[in-house]
Amino acid sequence: MTTTALPPAATRTRTGGPDDDRRSELVEHLAGWALVVVIAMLVTRLGLL
Repeated sequence: MTTTALPPAATRTRTGGPDDDRRSELVEHLAGWALVVVIAMLVTRLGLL
C-alpha cells in the first residue's frame, strides 16, 4: 500500500482570488466606510432615524 504526499503549499496554483497585499486591504476598508456613510445619509434623509 503506497501513500502519496500532498504538494507543499508554496507550489499551489493561484485561482484568481484577491491578492494578499496591504493596498487592497486599505481600499476595501475605505470602501466599507464609504458604504457606512452612504447608508447613514440615506437613513437620515428618509427620516428613518
